[in-house]
Amino acid sequence: MGKLLVIEGVDGAGKNTLARRLVSAWEREGLEVARVGFPRYGLSVHADLAAEALRGAHGDTAESVHAMALLFALDRRDAAEMIRKLLSHNDIVLLDRYVASNAAYTAARLEEQADGAGVEWIRALEFERFGVPIPDVQILLDVPVELAAQRAAAREKEDSTRVRDSYERDSSLQSRTSAAYCGLAAANWVSPWEVIDGDVDPTQLAAHLVNETSDGMKVTP
Repeated sequence: MGKLLVIEGVDGAGKNTLARRLVSAWEREGLEVARVGFPRYGLSVHADLAAEALRGAHGDTAESVHAMALLFALDRRDAAEMIRKLLSHNDIVLLDRYVASNAAYTAARLEEQADGAGVEWIRALEFERFGVPIPDVQILLDVPVELAAQRAAAREKEDSTRVRDSYERDSSLQSRTSAAYCGLAAANWVSPWEVIDGDVDPTQLAAHLVNETSDGMKVTP
């Protein structure tokens, strides 16, 4: 059975770049690696409905914190069996965003802390009721919110297909989400967390993650 690893962070933190570099490092070592990004836009009707809502469609759906969280959670519920199959055929399954993303954004939108009712609702909904796999390690890419926002804006200018949604354009929401992520990581929410910054060496991190998870050792921030 493979190890389930997750990269988390606010929009523009550099998750996609880090994920690509980690996969390359593991593959150079001969490991079988699968990578999945959430939300699964273009593959999941729930993810697509959420994206449309964040761009003004579907009435007042985007105004409801719980409605949006449910759509993102249903995307993962539908992907749960796929993740389990990937874990059975690969050494590592790397996810770009997962349940903690829903927890952090829900807490931020409700203006709650990481130990609030919204985060607990997400945990019970996704891990207990929907039964999505629990990560072995969750990695928080913690970069300054201002830098992440600049990157997201630059990405939008360079690629017309990556227009920022209402969450990405809300600087206050991004700041609160970053704080919620830090709270989740500090509490080792659900499973062990690693907190890294943008200067991390992907090759060293890749080796560290494999070594730390191979014997079932806990990774602490």
